[in-house]
Amino acid sequence: MKTYIIKSEKDLEKFKDDYGYYIDGNAKFEYSADFTGRLKVDGYLEVKAGWSIKAGGYIEAGGYIEAGGYIKAGGSIKAGGYIKAGGSIKAGGYIKAGGSIKAGEYIKAGGSIKAGWYIEAGGYIEAGWYIKAGGYIEAGGYIEAGGYIKAGGSYGISAGLQITCKDELKFGLKCFAGICTWRKISDEEKTITCGKFSGGVVEYGILKETGNSKKSELLSKADELIKKAEELKAEAENL
Repeated sequence: MKTYIIKSEKDLEKFKDDYGYYIDGNAKFEYSADFTGRLKVDGYLEVKAGWSIKAGGYIEAGGYIEAGGYIKAGGSIKAGGYIKAGGSIKAGGYIKAGGSIKAGEYIKAGGSIKAGWYIEAGGYIEAGWYIKAGGYIEAGGYIEAGGYIKAGGSYGISAGLQITCKDELKFGLKCFAGICTWRKISDEEKTITCGKFSGGVVEYGILKETGNSKKSELLSKADELIKKAEELKAEAENL
């Protein structure tokens, strides 16, 4: 697969199509790119150390996505491999990776955050829908989801501050909330709030169940519909 070196907006314009930009190979950006529309890369996407990438639409790569700075998209961010940023990772839609998702700062999605392996952030992790990882989930700050939070069957969840989800909380090993080491924290900041607690051991933190468990099912169905719609859109783009 061919690798394209993109050093400026002029280089990027060569890949412009009706929806934004499409690169039929690997892409290495050597500048901070900020543009409207989507970016689709068949191979991996790299943004040189110190630089960032921001798209008005979605960002998608068949391989991994890695940036020295931040990664931001008005739509979703999706990678066949891992997603890694020296700064933050932010999407108006979902964030999904076949491998891990890791950010030096925060991770935030208007939709779901899903990783085949672990999810890790130096700051907080926040999702409008659910957070799900095949491995562990770890944040220097708080972890919050509008739906459920699930870590892998043999892994746990760790947060410097509180953990909050409106639906089910499930993990295989241990959970720690409020392990902040840089200042004193309140009981509220070490509280684990969930609709339903379904497994694992709360090693540190205050568990609080609210009894709400319906939202997760509805969000999962909605996520499947959105996934199907995006697949159909991608298929139409390639016609």
